[in-house]
Amino acid sequence: MKQKLITLLFVFTVVNVFGQVPTTSSPAEVNDPAKAAAVNDVFSTKFVSAVKKVPLDTASILIYDYDGSFFSYDLESETIGWTVKAADSFTPMCANGVTLHDGVVYVPFINGEIFAVDNQDGTVFWKSRIGAITDQVVLKDQMPTISNGKLYITTQNENSSLYAINIKDGSLAWSYRLDPLNNHTPVLSFDNKVFVQSGSNLYCFEANTGKVVYQKTFENPVTGKPVTDGENVFITNEKNVLFALSPSKPDVIWEFKFDETQNNSKERIFCKDKKIYFAAQGPEVSSVYAVDSKTGTQLWKRDFAGDNIEYIIEDNDNIWGYTRKAKLFELDINNGEIAFETKLTTQPISNIEFPEGDSIFYYCDAGLIQYELEGKDENVMYMRTSILDNIYSAYLKIIK
Repeated sequence: MKQKLITLLFVFTVVNVFGQVPTTSSPAEVNDPAKAAAVNDVFSTKFVSAVKKVPLDTASILIYDYDGSFFSYDLESETIGWTVKAADSFTPMCANGVTLHDGVVYVPFINGEIFAVDNQDGTVFWKSRIGAITDQVVLKDQMPTISNGKLYITTQNENSSLYAINIKDGSLAWSYRLDPLNNHTPVLSFDNKVFVQSGSNLYCFEANTGKVVYQKTFENPVTGKPVTDGENVFITNEKNVLFALSPSKPDVIWEFKFDETQNNSKERIFCKDKKIYFAAQGPEVSSVYAVDSKTGTQLWKRDFAGDNIEYIIEDNDNIWGYTRKAKLFELDINNGEIAFETKLTTQPISNIEFPEGDSIFYYCDAGLIQYELEGKDENVMYMRTSILDNIYSAYLKIIK
C-alpha cells in the first residue's frame, strides 16, 4: 500500500550482495594490437541461452537501488518480482543505469559484470565480466548503448577501455584501450559510428569493426556526454564550452561559450528538434541553456540562483529536472519559462520516470516515490528497510 510521506524511521543495516562469477572465456576481435585491451585476461562470458525478444511486464518498474541491488517491482501488487545481484562488490553502490531493448534488460554492475535479463521473470540469458578487479569500480556512470546487435560500454581504472559486446550471446566483438583511467559518460551511437569521450579526447569508431575514424584532442578534458541532433555531434568540456563536431572528421563546426563561472554539464544534456539543451553548475548560479544546433546561438537561458541543477530530462515537449536543494521544476522548452515548480520534502537521487497519468516517479534515500503533480503529494511506493550513508545514485525504468 502506498503511504503518504510524513515521517519515516529506519533501522540501519549492512547490505551484502552475492552471485555467481562468470567462468567461460569469450573470443574477441582486436582492431589495434597496440591499443587493444588484454582481452583474454579481462573479459569472460557465462552463456545460458541466446537472447530473444520478450513481451513486456507493463505492471512493473525496474529499480536499481543505491546499494547496488537490482530488482523488478510490481506496482499493482507492490511486491518484488525478481532480483539480480552482482557476484561481488567491494562497496554498496549503483552508479549505473540500465537499458531495456526488445524486452531484455541489460544491467551493468560496478564490479565489471553485465547481465542480459528477461524483464518478465529475471531469467539470465548471459552475463559477461570485464576484468577480475574486486577492490575498484570498473563501470561507473554507464548506460549500455544498444545498436546493430551490439552493446557499447566504457570502463575505468585498470581496464579503461571501450567494449563492443554481441547482445545475442554476450561475447566480445572488439575492444579499444583508452588512455585516461576515468571515463564517466555513456557511449553515443550514430551514423554507424560510436563516439566516446576519454580525458581530453573525443574518439569516433566504426561501430561494427572498432576501427578509429578519428581522434579529436581538445585543450581541456571533455567531460560531457556526447549527443547528436541527427547531423552533428555535440559535447562539453570540463570548463564552459560546448563544441559542435562533424561525425565523419575531427572538425569543430562551432563552439559556444557559456557563463565562465559555470561548468560540469556531464550527462545533463540532450537534443531535440535541432536544438541542444543542457544544464551547467556554478558556485552561485546554475542554469539551463537552449542553443541552436546549426549555428551555436543561444536561444534562451533559465537561471537557478543559490542552487545547483542535478538532473534534466525532456518529456512531452517540456524540460523536467530537480536541484541539489530538492526543487522539482518543469520548463517550457520553447522559452525556458517555469511551467511548474515545487520544493520536495525528499531529495531525488535518481532519474525521473513518467507513468501514465498526472504523476512522476523518482527514488530517494527512503525508497521509491510517486509524486502527484496536482495534489503535490509524495507517496512511498516501495520503502527500504535501511538507509546507507554516502549515496551516489539510483536508477529507475518503467517497463513500457
